Amino acid sequence: MKKDSRFDVVVVGFGDAGAAAAIEAADSGAKVLVIDTAYGGGASALSGGVVYAGGGTSVQQENGVEDTVENMYAYLREEVHSAVSEETLRRFCEQSPAMIEWLKSHDVPFAGGTPPYKTSYPTDDFYLYYSGSEAAYPFTEKAKPAPRGHRVHAKGLASGKVLWKKLAAAATTRGVTFVPIARATSLIIEGGRVGGVEYRVLPQRGLNAKLHKILSRGFGKIGNWMPMLSKPFTDWAERIFMKHSTVVRAESSSVILAAGGFIYNKEWVAKYAPEFTDISPLGTPADDGAGIALGLSAGGSVSHMGNVTAWRFLSPPSGMLSGISVGMDGTRIVNEHVYGARLGDFLMREHEGKGWAVYDAKSWKVARSQVFSQTKAFQLLQILPLMLLSPKRARSLSQLSKKTGLDYAGLSATVAAYNRGIQSGAGDPLHKAPMYSLPVKKAPFVAVSISAKNALYFPLPGLTLGGLRVNEETGRVLREDGTEIDGLYAAGRNAVGICSDGYISGLSLADGIFSGRRAGEHAAAALTSTD
Repeated sequence: MKKDSRFDVVVVGFGDAGAAAAIEAADSGAKVLVIDTAYGGGASALSGGVVYAGGGTSVQQENGVEDTVENMYAYLREEVHSAVSEETLRRFCEQSPAMIEWLKSHDVPFAGGTPPYKTSYPTDDFYLYYSGSEAAYPFTEKAKPAPRGHRVHAKGLASGKVLWKKLAAAATTRGVTFVPIARATSLIIEGGRVGGVEYRVLPQRGLNAKLHKILSRGFGKIGNWMPMLSKPFTDWAERIFMKHSTVVRAESSSVILAAGGFIYNKEWVAKYAPEFTDISPLGTPADDGAGIALGLSAGGSVSHMGNVTAWRFLSPPSGMLSGISVGMDGTRIVNEHVYGARLGDFLMREHEGKGWAVYDAKSWKVARSQVFSQTKAFQLLQILPLMLLSPKRARSLSQLSKKTGLDYAGLSATVAAYNRGIQSGAGDPLHKAPMYSLPVKKAPFVAVSISAKNALYFPLPGLTLGGLRVNEETGRVLREDGTEIDGLYAAGRNAVGICSDGYISGLSLADGIFSGRRAGEHAAAALTSTD
């Protein structure tokens, strides 16, 4: 890169939102530069590669799934609340089938097969699944259940990487210039509009570049599950960057911020969502809020910054849903059939992040029998220690209460109401699906901690959902008074979007593509209109 360069559009961040923005801008004739703090991919490449889509996608149709735009909208309206306007949510749903075709046109592979049981992430036999709470109460009262989690077709944990690599390839074949290990330090602001970025970049040749790559790539994924193990190595990579990087200036007509959330920014998490400081950060160290901070430096405003999603998955195996989740007062936390982020949200916000999942001998035996048939390798690494090392066992609920610290009166009342509903035929008081409603009555009783205190094998991962306020028609960043900042856009988790009020698997990736394409298209159109 030259010390000073000129582009039509500069994209900060090269995950799925940044790649989608770059593709759309390039397809509209813009000369595009993408810079990324790492080597591209970010949290998108490390993700499970699930794209939330519905309304009758080709994959749904090929698998005999009936879904409509109205049905998808009805479910999401209940799930994501009012993070975006009804018009924007409806547009997202209407464009959903075409989004899958757009991804296919860039060689992103999809496949079918829906698991017959509830899981947080399917095995390699299945690629279309209920990635949220579509089949759980109260959402079944609002919409007909339909699987919308479109997992990119790849083995193991490669789905996210395949998704990003295909989008990155599509961007580069369109002439997009990509500069890795390039950290935006400031926006160029002239005459009240944004006109480019200044960034620090690490030269890509030599021993320092090779060592940085080994440290950052080799320990990035580990950081999602064992952050303290990876930290010394990522800190080492940071020292290399700060010592050997140089400053570059890139002028442009528009800048699109797509640099991820801020879950790795401990100060911001403590400020905006203090109850979530003990969760395990899900993403990469680059999810430090730097993109949001750039937007604020230009006069942008933020919203939903206290919204953090924390995932407490009980399944797989699906038999783990057959117990009951209770807070320390012994009262029920939530219908266990719902998506793990919903359980995590109730756990964190209404029970101070403390609780237990309680089973009896029969339900525990059912769960144990499903371990090897319903889990992937990474899930086995969690569930086996959880089942073998951590449970508290007791011959009575009274004894179990003493071992766990649960309030006995509250627990016994909760169990009695739960059993009574099942045995009477009325069903679970919280309307859990009958297939997962087994009574808790046969000793020995078993309790597993689901508290926010992370165990190495049972982390409580999460990410931030708030960000810069944007014009939902264009993606332009808004000031506090609602006016737009000329030349500045935000997408993905840098911006308030579809999932900023409620998260389900695949919705962040889908929102990143949706908002990234929106920003890229408008930035290129704005360039044409000013020529």
